[in-house]
Amino acid sequence: MSDTDNILSKVHDGGRISPEEALHLARSADVHKLGRAALAVRTRLFGDQAFFVYNQHLNYTNICSNACRFCAYSKRAGEEGAYVMSVDQIRVAVKSRMHEPIDEIHVVGGLNPDLPYDYYLEMLKSIKEIRPEVHIKAFTAVEIAYLAGQYEKTREQVLTEFVQAGLDALPGGGAEVFSPQLRRHLCPEKLSGEEWLKVHELAHSLNIPTNCTLLFGHVESWVDRLDHLQALRDLQDRSSGFLCFIPLPYQPGRNELQAAGPDGVDLVKMWAISRIFLDNIKHIKAYWAFCGIKAAQLGLWYGADDFDGTIVEEKVGHAAGADTPTGLGVDQLKHHIRAAGMKPVRRDSFFQPRS
Repeated sequence: MSDTDNILSKVHDGGRISPEEALHLARSADVHKLGRAALAVRTRLFGDQAFFVYNQHLNYTNICSNACRFCAYSKRAGEEGAYVMSVDQIRVAVKSRMHEPIDEIHVVGGLNPDLPYDYYLEMLKSIKEIRPEVHIKAFTAVEIAYLAGQYEKTREQVLTEFVQAGLDALPGGGAEVFSPQLRRHLCPEKLSGEEWLKVHELAHSLNIPTNCTLLFGHVESWVDRLDHLQALRDLQDRSSGFLCFIPLPYQPGRNELQAAGPDGVDLVKMWAISRIFLDNIKHIKAYWAFCGIKAAQLGLWYGADDFDGTIVEEKVGHAAGADTPTGLGVDQLKHHIRAAGMKPVRRDSFFQPRS
């Protein structure tokens, strides 16, 4: 057998592959063979189930002290379009969806130096007070580290106090790509990849589950991608705290970087390699808000098992030029999953099935 066939045979047998073997597959394997191997892993884990969540996004501010070259969402204070949601406005936004059976509220924002620490605690407490039944997945590792530094607290103090106020899990944003060389080019002001991993490892040690991400399709190589995936897999071996991995396709519109973005083949390869390589992270997301509904449907056949959710209303990717809907209804999500030939399963933040 060829080297490719030998590696794919190992995958079909449930074996762990090395970064070098994954790189060989990414560069040399037929995309359809790669897809069949990823689908075999996915089917072994989940059969034909495809998960989705009834969630609401809250982006509380776009004012940010960072200036990432791939971001079109952030603004400086006083700049046209800059905003901050007050806690009262957040309460109104949460109350406006009280008629919906939301399971998760996803909260992320910019690094705004003008917001007091108590703002974040009041935000969490207010959401939990209004909707005690929901899970709050809030604040990237970048936000946690920034707040710790800004308010002279340890990261553990911030995480512990946020959990006491209502935090249930961390999202996976801010990882971008871990390569120090690329981060100097893409996001020199942002938390380093090494520190991002430390925040997540700390969260896991405090029994706070998290997601993880990779921004791809800009100026990185497959070597950079696999170095990133290896770091995630190594941390998961130690902590078992990652719930889901989300490959985020770079959005090529309206930002300084002006890279081309991934094409369709690159998208499906990324899902497949992620599913094959990340053997200890149970869930892989096809994030329809970034990649499009039809691509996400295809992703379910290339290793992804999660379609994300209703969202209502995504702002970060759309500021960068994503042309997908800003939200979907449950019936629409179920329709798209069924149209892809999969069985829709509503879940909560921790992938427990909901009725």
